[in-house]
Amino acid sequence: MLVLEGARLVRVSAPVEAHYVYLLDLRYPLDPQALDLVLTLLGASGVSASLGLYILPRKGTMSPWSSKATEILRNCGVEAVLRVERGVCIASPVDPGALASMYDRMVEGVYDAISDYFQRPSPAQGRVFDVQSRGQEAVEEAGRLLGLALSRDEVLYLTRAFRTMGRNPTDTEVMTFGQVNSEHCRHKLFNTPLVMEGLPHGLTLFQMIRHTHAAHPEGILVAYDDNAAVMAGFPTRVFGADPASHVYAFSEEAIDLVVKVETHNHPTAIAPGPGAATGVGGEIRDEAATGRGGQPRAGLCGFAVSHLRIPGFIQPWEQEVAPHPRRLAAPLQIMLEGPIGAADYSNEFGRPQLCGFFRTFEQVVAGRHRGFHKPVMVAGGIGHIRRIHERKEALPAGAWIAQIGGPALRVGL
Repeated sequence: MLVLEGARLVRVSAPVEAHYVYLLDLRYPLDPQALDLVLTLLGASGVSASLGLYILPRKGTMSPWSSKATEILRNCGVEAVLRVERGVCIASPVDPGALASMYDRMVEGVYDAISDYFQRPSPAQGRVFDVQSRGQEAVEEAGRLLGLALSRDEVLYLTRAFRTMGRNPTDTEVMTFGQVNSEHCRHKLFNTPLVMEGLPHGLTLFQMIRHTHAAHPEGILVAYDDNAAVMAGFPTRVFGADPASHVYAFSEEAIDLVVKVETHNHPTAIAPGPGAATGVGGEIRDEAATGRGGQPRAGLCGFAVSHLRIPGFIQPWEQEVAPHPRRLAAPLQIMLEGPIGAADYSNEFGRPQLCGFFRTFEQVVAGRHRGFHKPVMVAGGIGHIRRIHERKEALPAGAWIAQIGGPALRVGL
């Protein structure tokens, strides 16, 4: 592993000597020409000889910065680099209390030795749950071990399904089932009958949300049954290949609007930059995945947080009623990092963020302290979709489904 020294940090919360370091996991040693190129690309000054404490992304994880920087190095011809990661070296003594405020314990760790930082443990062996012999008891055990909180109906469904297939499920299969049937995906609680003050309300929360569309469906072509909504658009000329002749030409057809707005609150409360960025990424994906494929065009993002309490600029109404929960990012940190994360992701995708909103609120009324300690992070966008692509086609029974992508981490589970 090669450690390079970067710029000195000036925005730290204690008077300590600290600077960036860059850790390189190499296939083979860099020759002098490659080392000069890496130093230039990273803005580093040379090989680091510093000793001290290192603040780095948690072992076993890869930061978004690392993913992008590693790709840039490879695109610039530095084939020796398997991965580059950025951290902070604290080269002077620091009070433990001050150290705790200098890193995000949710995504970073403090290390006094880094020689094994890039070591990866061998993948754990998969586990099989004996449903054929133990029935639903085995499924319940799988749910407990994997933290899935499976309902009784889901346990019975899995038991019947695998007994019908005549085989036992793996932990991967049970985990996948738990995620695609989670509250986030299926809205099970959101669709549960609502009881208010002991009396049935008559409508579920989801039915209340859908009531606006039910009362005024004009101009809405798709709502609440795909990744995004579709609104009636306009006829226009579209350039593309003719399905029969395979010749590119202009044709007249209807182009509609695909629209999506969602929230990404909890991740933004934990890691504001990546949390807001992922909210935008998910919303872009939803527009592209509507029907048989939409085209994202423009986005928006919004934030609601508690009092900012900017150091040296605290406003008269920003009274501190109680300490901010340490497990959540402070409102000022959210507003410094969240909008940048959202705009950064959208810009790198190639879609402009054109509008949004920002508000702060925190107040004590009748002894109740209310505010946005857990922030609201809104991600939304609008795009185009061809009318002939608005509906997905039915899959035949027995069709294979392939799951592809990067490392699957227990993020948000």
